[in-house]
Amino acid sequence: MLILKGLVGGLFQVVLFGGLLVLPAGLMPGGTWYWDRALIFLGVYGVIMVGGIVALGVLAPDSLAARTSAPDSKAQPMADRIISTVLMVGFLAWCVFIPVDVFSLRLLPPPSPAVSGFGGVTLLIGLAICFGTIYQNAFAIPIVEDQTERGQTLVDTGLYSVVRHPLYLGMLLFFAGLALWLESYGGLVAVSVLLAVLIARTAVEEQTLKRTLPGYTEYMETVRYRLLPPIW
Repeated sequence: MLILKGLVGGLFQVVLFGGLLVLPAGLMPGGTWYWDRALIFLGVYGVIMVGGIVALGVLAPDSLAARTSAPDSKAQPMADRIISTVLMVGFLAWCVFIPVDVFSLRLLPPPSPAVSGFGGVTLLIGLAICFGTIYQNAFAIPIVEDQTERGQTLVDTGLYSVVRHPLYLGMLLFFAGLALWLESYGGLVAVSVLLAVLIARTAVEEQTLKRTLPGYTEYMETVRYRLLPPIW
């Protein structure tokens, strides 16, 4: 049942991406319903989601349950509610912007096939980091909240020994890689907006973790980088 619930959520994501990318491309003057790069992405993304969710359900069911359970919004800080809303709206707008840029605006020349292929590899790496983070940390839930009652413990090994927020790093690599794969330098530049929102969220999240998770303050001193080593 848990795996089925996860697969339904994964299918929803594929359909959402399809609607946000293919619909604007097909309805736009000069666009196309057969946007091969978007369709290839949707197919690969769907296969990865199915494989990743099944693997989590078998190897790390607690992690999958944490990601698929309905969050307790009452325990979510107001700052995170606002930031989460801005992040979701920004993500939706960013997805729609890419086909508009590719087929209409053309703000910048398209990347070369080599650069676009590099983007495809980058988005796969980003997805691998996201799944790896969820596998490693059963407390990587979609919202910021005090998880003391769930028995939250500090995770400081694996990906968490490199950056304090590997899930967000994976998301950024995924966004950047997808923009390049879909041949939109404009979309790549727009990732900076999502980066700014994620930076704001790390500040809110770390304030909560310092207050509620024993050892987190010391962990911050040991692992210096939040998202982008060796920059920040």
